Amino acid sequence: MSEDPELEARLAEQDSFEPPESFVEQANVSDPEIYEEFEENWPGAWERAADLLDWKTEYDEVLDDSNPPFYEWFTGGELNASYNCVDRHLDERGDEVAIEWVGEPTDEANRTYTYRDLYDEVNEFAAALRALGVEEDDVVTMYLPMIPELPIAMLACARIGAPHSVVFAGFSADALATRMNAADSDYLVTCDGYYRRGDPLDHLGKANEGLDGVGHDTETVVVDRLGDDGFGHGLGDDQYDYDDLVAEQSGTAVEPVTRDAEDMLFLMYTSGTTGEPKGVKHTTGGYLSYVAWTSQAVLDVKPEDTYFCPADIGWITGHSYIVYGPLALGTTTMMYEGTPDYPERDRMWEIVEEYEADQFYTAPTAIRAFMKWGSEYPEGHDLSSLRLLGTVGEPINPRAWKWYYKHVGNEDCPIVDTWWQTETGGMMVTGLPGISTMKPGSAGRPLPGIDARVVDAAGEEVDAGKAGYLTVNKPWPGMLRTLYNNDERFVSEYWTEYSDTDSDDPSDWVYFPEDGAKIDDDGYITVLGRVDDVINVSGHRLGTMEIESAIVGVEGVAEAAVVGGAHEVKGEAVYAYVILEDGYEGDDEMEAAIVEGVEDAIGPIARPESVVFTPELPKTRSGKIMRRLLEDIANDEGLGDTSTLRNPEIVEDIRESVQD
Repeated sequence: MSEDPELEARLAEQDSFEPPESFVEQANVSDPEIYEEFEENWPGAWERAADLLDWKTEYDEVLDDSNPPFYEWFTGGELNASYNCVDRHLDERGDEVAIEWVGEPTDEANRTYTYRDLYDEVNEFAAALRALGVEEDDVVTMYLPMIPELPIAMLACARIGAPHSVVFAGFSADALATRMNAADSDYLVTCDGYYRRGDPLDHLGKANEGLDGVGHDTETVVVDRLGDDGFGHGLGDDQYDYDDLVAEQSGTAVEPVTRDAEDMLFLMYTSGTTGEPKGVKHTTGGYLSYVAWTSQAVLDVKPEDTYFCPADIGWITGHSYIVYGPLALGTTTMMYEGTPDYPERDRMWEIVEEYEADQFYTAPTAIRAFMKWGSEYPEGHDLSSLRLLGTVGEPINPRAWKWYYKHVGNEDCPIVDTWWQTETGGMMVTGLPGISTMKPGSAGRPLPGIDARVVDAAGEEVDAGKAGYLTVNKPWPGMLRTLYNNDERFVSEYWTEYSDTDSDDPSDWVYFPEDGAKIDDDGYITVLGRVDDVINVSGHRLGTMEIESAIVGVEGVAEAAVVGGAHEVKGEAVYAYVILEDGYEGDDEMEAAIVEGVEDAIGPIARPESVVFTPELPKTRSGKIMRRLLEDIANDEGLGDTSTLRNPEIVEDIRESVQD
């Protein structure tokens, strides 16, 4: 597919896109009146989410808001998440694929699990956990990479009523110990290692180091992922081989434990401003119904689909939109162990083509990398199976959106740009693909039933076109219920900024996610990033997201990160770190184009003090740009800990460039 200058020009000028008629005709949700239905029948309209599940005992009440902000959903209802994700599909879909796993280093590692296979192994591992002593409400920690035993273990825990706490495999030994201690978790499921870019990584050594920092006795289950490529650790006391445990329970069936809708399904620890991780508590009924509904309504997932989200289950995206949402709907969900560019830069498109994926849901970070590598990679594969594209994790700039729309979706796929958080459980602000006009760079309207607003510092709604703070003014089923063993912090972290905390009236309680945003005349919300991602230049507060979008709008720029640096006159000045597309030079002419682009888009006040060209940006293993380190470089300060980065060597390279 060759470049068409006229097409490129049209896409560049176009600021809105309608969903294709062929998509609308088959969409799970295509009636615009759904917004009014939720508004007029709130909270009762959320029954449509609960109706996607099988309940052991019907709920008495949709929402109990008598004790804000400790809201309860589907009170009196009882169910089991494992049953809803596995058992109930056996009659109609037992021989259909539940999980397609694509591993490294070769395709020989791939595994396919039908719903019957998944049922068998979930039951056997649930029985094994019980035999180890795991009881209802015990927290089981999982320190696993993207291997099938991770969702199997999650569903096995859900089956016996034991909440799970998944720790991202890229986190350090100290992070594992901190989370196990915080959750008072006596059980760990981990593995000997895994592959990254074809090389085996020693994971058990790191896990054992972490266990040394746990202040109580533990029992550990170890999955043998590497086989002959293992590191020869052997199993210590109170450590058990996963395959042996499952074999001992061969053919065992475990009756799903009946759980109250408000019983905890899992904990997920997320970073806190105090440095202490926050244990976000999600419950069984509200969370599961919400991720099932958003998977169906936003991702347009159907049972016959093959759905591909190349995220990591160690993050909330993987929990909600690789495991629980898709499996609750009985679809085929894909898991990918590797990186997007190994063994070649077309790895994602090779997988989409081979498995005929219907949806592709990924992060803007990845899309910007795809742009940088070039359109020849997606265009070298048949991607015609794709019906819908999505983005998650951070705002996407319009240029990357349009590249994704054209070169991956061939202008035939709606794009859902989704804003949400670990704490929200599922999507909150995004378009409904069978209904919504798409505006590149804007997430869209709040979903039906979600009362999201953009307000000023006093809590008053801002005028269209103005920037402010994103708030959520009504509860929703997927919301976190509290922070584990810390109700006080739960209230202070999320509910004090715009709430009347002395009131018993739910309408006086406002959830503040700490993101800045803008809203337009159509009610479309553009998320600008965290409110602490603000540079104060001569008294003017500038959002880093706005400046970065302006820079990435310059031809030849693939990615940018902007930070504030100390300035004698301005207080703070704008420092830009820029990655260029292949074939472009980081010369004076490019720097001038970037400065001009920022001034045209925002004004001279946002003019970068310095533009630093770099082949990479410092990123965590989840793909987040570590702006703190870029600020340290701009201010010529010590760098501190870089161990959480996936590319720590780039930091010193950038520092040297700045000094030169």
